[in-house]
Amino acid sequence: LEVQIPALLLFCLFDGRILHFPGEVHTTSRSSHHLLRHPDPQMSSEESKASPPVTVKTADYANLVHAKATVDLVAEYALDPMGGGEALKPEALGKMVGELAKRPYAFTVLAFSGTGEGQPVGLCNCFECYSTFSGKSIVNIHDCFVSKDFRGKGISQMLLQKVEDEARARGAGKITLEVLEHNKVAQGSYSKFGFAMYQLDPTMGKALFWEKVLP
Repeated sequence: LEVQIPALLLFCLFDGRILHFPGEVHTTSRSSHHLLRHPDPQMSSEESKASPPVTVKTADYANLVHAKATVDLVAEYALDPMGGGEALKPEALGKMVGELAKRPYAFTVLAFSGTGEGQPVGLCNCFECYSTFSGKSIVNIHDCFVSKDFRGKGISQMLLQKVEDEARARGAGKITLEVLEHNKVAQGSYSKFGFAMYQLDPTMGKALFWEKVLP
């Protein structure tokens, strides 16, 4: 298996609350990976658009609008029944952006509805790790969320495309994420974008996602 370092980053790969696409939010038991492919010529590397207007961009943690959008969307995600259905602790919300900003291997992709930076409607929080097998970096999608009223509009695909653009800029060899085994809706979204379940030797089976919560 690929060993991803530094150890501090392990939390970015294996978290119980991770992915949210139209109709579903997912915890995980299996891992998926996406080998980087050629960019979609219909998608801009700086900003992608859908109709009615939705813009997707990489967050600037020093930008107050971006910082608030990041916190608000993660808070909304946590309250969703499939995100755990519980509010995050104020301390976690209060230090979130500052902690992300301290980590050069972290980046966030935000989706806004409306002209300019209107209503924040989706995000991906990502972390760059390293594969000792390939000798290249890996980008793991730690959180991915689309607000309830904006699902089914292709925003998840726009977010994933922007993540891929950033992964390519960082020289990554692949993107990883986690999804529930029985979450067929999410699996369809990931398959559409080019993700597949991870395995080395097929006779050894697919990779499983495990965790150990530290008290």
